[in-house]
Amino acid sequence: MKAAEKDELQDRSALARLRDMLRKLYHGRTPAAFRFQLVAIIIDLAIIGFFIATPVIQQSSSFLWLDYTVAALVAADMAARLLASNDMLRLIRQPASWIDVFILLTLLMPTALANLGFLRILRLWSLSRSGRLWRHLEMRGLRRWREASHAVINLLTFLFVITGFVYTFFFRSQAGLEGYIDALYFTVATVTTTGFGDIVLPGIAGKLTAIATMIIGISLFVRLAQALFRPAKVFFPCPQCGLQRHEPDAVHCKACGHLLKIPDDGD
Repeated sequence: MKAAEKDELQDRSALARLRDMLRKLYHGRTPAAFRFQLVAIIIDLAIIGFFIATPVIQQSSSFLWLDYTVAALVAADMAARLLASNDMLRLIRQPASWIDVFILLTLLMPTALANLGFLRILRLWSLSRSGRLWRHLEMRGLRRWREASHAVINLLTFLFVITGFVYTFFFRSQAGLEGYIDALYFTVATVTTTGFGDIVLPGIAGKLTAIATMIIGISLFVRLAQALFRPAKVFFPCPQCGLQRHEPDAVHCKACGHLLKIPDDGD
């Protein structure tokens, strides 16, 4: 065997070992995997906190260093999840992956894409769609709260996206905390339809923004109420048709009739 072929085989073997290690860390259920997943969730939440605080701290001298550090973390996480995936093409086609790519671009080009920076908070929605966040809830017997948690996260994501949009396009002249609080105040007042106080958005664009915020906000509140008060269902993908929500005592899938083996919380 030639030296070049031997080196190529060694490189492939090292890549295979790396992918196997990442697959165990991201998708495993061992104590080490759970610790890694918990640390990853904490880092994700810290990154989301940075995105929320960006309008307030973007004028500071250390902002660009923080921005590029977060970009490195996001890029490393994207690469690691891609290597850990059994089907890379399927992962790439998922909307959450597109969102992560867009967020990475806004981090790498914070000046050129400054007006789109408010969409970074979609990372919260992306995190809510990942299995690692809910795996810990299910292990602690909190599976029934998954749908309600989804509804809360969707509402929070919408609130911060609209707050960032309003701040970027209507309150940018009030740089810093005061302008962001005004934008948040307007968003909450609009979503809850409690009426407006001393803050309204000017012009036709402002009125259209308020209308869209109220319509979508009300629908998200209704969704949250449904998740909290309707009978709880379990999440268990049907092996045949993929339906995920079932009655806790379901024996057959209501969509296709396939026999289900839903584990009890104590199993």
